[in-house]
Amino acid sequence: MIAHKKEFYSGLGLMVAFFVVLIIFFSPIYQGKNGLDFLDNLYNSISKGSAYYIPEAKEKAMQFKDKQFSASLAMDNADQASKTALLFTAAGAKAEVKDKGLKITGDLGAVLLACLKDADAMYGNNGEAVSRKYGYDERQVLYNWWKAFKGITASFKDNKLFKEADAVTLVLKKAVETAYNYYKIEAQKIGDRIGIVIFSLVFYVVYTVWYGFGIMFLFEGWGMKIGH
Repeated sequence: MIAHKKEFYSGLGLMVAFFVVLIIFFSPIYQGKNGLDFLDNLYNSISKGSAYYIPEAKEKAMQFKDKQFSASLAMDNADQASKTALLFTAAGAKAEVKDKGLKITGDLGAVLLACLKDADAMYGNNGEAVSRKYGYDERQVLYNWWKAFKGITASFKDNKLFKEADAVTLVLKKAVETAYNYYKIEAQKIGDRIGIVIFSLVFYVVYTVWYGFGIMFLFEGWGMKIGH
């Protein structure tokens, strides 16, 4: 039963228009991508442009140059242990593989810098260089660094080597994880896309309010009111 036709049809018009825009938004109209994918890629690109911490991580790694370390790790399987050993031997460390176990000894600073070199290449979307260097998939290379560094961090903490653990964690969080997550995303500065950023934020607010008024007018048209 419609009590107030003006409010009801105003709300109905708003809701119909709302869903028309929603359908358009989720249609692949921009280079085969829908609006959500486009905005997701946009904000990922912008955030990548401000998440480059590898130079700072290199400075930290240099503080541990010629610092010898030893750590025993447990990888997921024997194949991963063998492939991870390649990373450390390329960095000048010694890697002993036994089943899925891995014992590493070497220069901590050199290992961290070798990892950062791979992460830097991946951050710059040059994964082919990393893959060619070790002979297997570049994403797996970064994952193996990540897995190994988690084990090294735990070993350092168990032996109360907290400064060393902090350095490995810094490289892990600020370089390996960011390079992996942003791989193949082109970095952009927010200043270069400020117009579309402002438009998307204003659109989000307006679109949310639009939906709210549509619902409100529909209920008012049915004679329903909010009361205490």
